[in-house]
Amino acid sequence: MTAEVDLSVQIGAVRLANPILAASGTFGYGVEFAHLVDLNRLGGIVVKGLSLEPIAGAPAPRLCETPSGMLNAVGLQNIGVRAFVAEKLPALRRHQTAVIANVFGSTIDEYAAVIRILEDAEGLAAYELNISCPNTAHGGIQFGSDPQMVMEVVSAARQAARRPLWVKLSPNVTDIGAIARAAENAGADALTVANTYQAMSIDVQTRKSKLGRFMGGYQDQRSSP
Repeated sequence: MTAEVDLSVQIGAVRLANPILAASGTFGYGVEFAHLVDLNRLGGIVVKGLSLEPIAGAPAPRLCETPSGMLNAVGLQNIGVRAFVAEKLPALRRHQTAVIANVFGSTIDEYAAVIRILEDAEGLAAYELNISCPNTAHGGIQFGSDPQMVMEVVSAARQAARRPLWVKLSPNVTDIGAIARAAENAGADALTVANTYQAMSIDVQTRKSKLGRFMGGYQDQRSSP
């Protein structure tokens, strides 16, 4: 008789059934894929970024294929935190998978305000603070590039949050270690390493970006040898 293997992992105060998480931005709000995959088999779902008010996102085209991956510039399109709580979270609560809310804002006060709204909702395991999105002015990258700014935004989020706080770092910095230490010192329970790299792709015929925005985030999709 084969014994069951315990795949559970502990990330700070959050215990996951297994280490497989759907990363923010790759899986929508999770519920859109419930008819395709058993969400209970995932260790966790990090929902797409939530802002204080709805955001329409970047102009099309939003995706661009490259020889070794793709660029994306979705622009953090989302329905806003209040609509998420009312329309998406109730369906997510029916699953046993841990739900982590990705949070962002264009000001420190907006980060804290989003968290305060989520604090009144049931069914969340943790928050992921997005201080690193490279393809929109609202993605918090202005906070994630400077240790002092990281301290300020993480401290504000920590004061607003009772739940565990993860901080999503940017690779587009000169010293990610200094950024990570600033987040830890300000109260982060865990770190997400890392968001996408800034990149661009130019159409040589039109001499314009292949994306609706000039820059996007690069995701490497090459297979290992």
